[in-house]
Amino acid sequence: MPYLYQDSKPRPAAHPGGARGTHSSGKGYEELKQECLRRGVLFEDSDFPACNSSLFFSENPPIPFVWKRPGDIVKDPKFILGGATRTDICQGDLGDCWLLAAIASLTLNEKTLARVVPLDQNFGPDYAGIFHFQFWQHNEWLDVVIDDRLPTFKGRLVFLHSAELNEFWSALLEKAYAKLNGSYESLKGGSTIEAMEDFTGGIGEMYDVKAAPDNFYEILEKALKRCSMVGCSIDTSSAAESEARTPFGLVKGHAYSVTGIEEVGYRGRQVQLIRIRNPWGQVEWNGPWSDNSAEWRSVSPSEQRRLSQAARDDGEFWMKFEDFKVHFDKVEICNLTPDALEDSTAHKWEVTIHQGSWVRGATAGGCRNFLETFWTNPQIKLHLTEKDDGRDDCTFIAALMQKGRRKLKKLGAEMLTIGYSIYESPGRDGHLGKDFFRYHPSKARSKTYINLREVSHRFKLPPGDYILIPTTFEPHQEADFCLRIFSEKKAITEDLDENVAIDLPEPLHPTPSPGETEEEEQFRALFEQISGKDMEISAEELEYVLNAVLKKAKNIKFKNLSLISCRNIISLTDTNGNGKLEFSEFKVFWEKMKKWISIFLQFDVDKSGSMSSYELRGALKAAGYQLNNYLLQLIVLRYSDEQFQIEFDDFLNCLIRLENASRVFQALSAKNKEFINLNIGE
Repeated sequence: MPYLYQDSKPRPAAHPGGARGTHSSGKGYEELKQECLRRGVLFEDSDFPACNSSLFFSENPPIPFVWKRPGDIVKDPKFILGGATRTDICQGDLGDCWLLAAIASLTLNEKTLARVVPLDQNFGPDYAGIFHFQFWQHNEWLDVVIDDRLPTFKGRLVFLHSAELNEFWSALLEKAYAKLNGSYESLKGGSTIEAMEDFTGGIGEMYDVKAAPDNFYEILEKALKRCSMVGCSIDTSSAAESEARTPFGLVKGHAYSVTGIEEVGYRGRQVQLIRIRNPWGQVEWNGPWSDNSAEWRSVSPSEQRRLSQAARDDGEFWMKFEDFKVHFDKVEICNLTPDALEDSTAHKWEVTIHQGSWVRGATAGGCRNFLETFWTNPQIKLHLTEKDDGRDDCTFIAALMQKGRRKLKKLGAEMLTIGYSIYESPGRDGHLGKDFFRYHPSKARSKTYINLREVSHRFKLPPGDYILIPTTFEPHQEADFCLRIFSEKKAITEDLDENVAIDLPEPLHPTPSPGETEEEEQFRALFEQISGKDMEISAEELEYVLNAVLKKAKNIKFKNLSLISCRNIISLTDTNGNGKLEFSEFKVFWEKMKKWISIFLQFDVDKSGSMSSYELRGALKAAGYQLNNYLLQLIVLRYSDEQFQIEFDDFLNCLIRLENASRVFQALSAKNKEFINLNIGE
């Protein structure tokens, strides 16, 4: 699909109070609800209908689902029963444990939960079959409206459900998130931190448990105290191990929530414990400190009550922190603010957002392994001017997110492998070229290139100017992206997109000369042969002349110029408007043509007769045209082929159109200047 460049000027972080409605009718939740109440009907969402397309995109339902409203499933449905808690999340027949683990973490923070799940919804007297939820998406809060028809089989919910059969907030939240992403099937497989960020707009960080810092217990303790959302998982070595159970009752490749961390007195010493929840609502750890283990017999009843310890098969369990580090591999933390968990001081963070695109053939250059195209990626300049308090460097987090890939699953899109590099700025403005990256190493980079929605990392760099290059791993891969920069002190960011500028030589005017060059004599002879005594040629005749000349050139491998190109040449150079080209006009154009041929040959690196579209920026600049990413991408879409190559005929057409456009622009500018001068004179 064609991606067009998005303006990546820095913009402020979004606030949930201004959530944007998303319904195709243009109406918000309250308006739709009141409309249904006036008409005495229950809401039916045409944007996410109760049909198979809302369920699956790659297969037919394996069983005959029946869409039912909660009142058709139970007698007394409730939106929330006894408060929204982590035990309300029980996984159904959908591989979205990553989402459920995030929802379980969401319930631990009442304020955050109330933002995602507006609590003033119910099945009471003003019930209209309509509900709404709010999610963060790429620096924007969205209000997602749904009807309450849910997929069932034999009268029971098929997907996410509460342990209380008449409680429906969690099932409706899952439906709203499925609508946001296109279908229920789109929720299969994912990273817990992805949903955590969509619930908070926070910043995610990932820890490798086996390589975690010495104070990892304190980091997790601080995260939970700050209401950060925490998830964990066990790696798999192959697809066959996915959701395989270990002898200790743990599930590989499965997303768990971390819901508590405490120290407990045990036989005269303190033991560090961590509480984990399986979103299945069952299948628990069976080692030391599990629900029915002998260790609990040595803990006082008051301590057990403080830890909410109860021996029931609800998917939640305690385990010794040392055992946790042995058995689990990954921990994901989504901080509601990106305060350093290693630091005891809270900070007010500055946030800057950039939106942009990688466009095939123009700005999708791939990582540094692909030097020939790497330099064409978007470039963001970062000014670090203020040191952290009491330190000599500046702290910031760079988080690069690819947008909308989950929703595009039904079109065959997968998460791309993404990352970024950071370079010291050379101190000049404008898009940096290939040679800069050939001779300068990066100062810092993302920890890895990985096929997650977001890649983030915390950096400490000396004050100064830096260039951040967001990329996909492979070149030619298209996607929209969102880059977030969180800094402890104010950091200034700007896109290194170039301003549109034209720097052309003064137009050539034919001047009488005592004698013609050998080249001019050959052209005159050819002109006279084709045109006759009036020495004027048509587009068809010009096509013959130019191709005859270019065929004789030994260093040129161009294909024939097209008739369209020759018509465009005449439109550029025909001064008397008769639709033909005089010999004097041709001489002026031929000087331009020689310069353009020279530029094309310079950027036709492999001498194949065509030029890579990634070289177009440099070629146009050499011809006097400095374009921004948006214009460059439009030109690439228009003139390059499927292999991102541009033939000379297309390059010529592009330059002719740019020169015509520049003449119009200059004429309009002159008229505006004249108008302004007249008004000033009055």
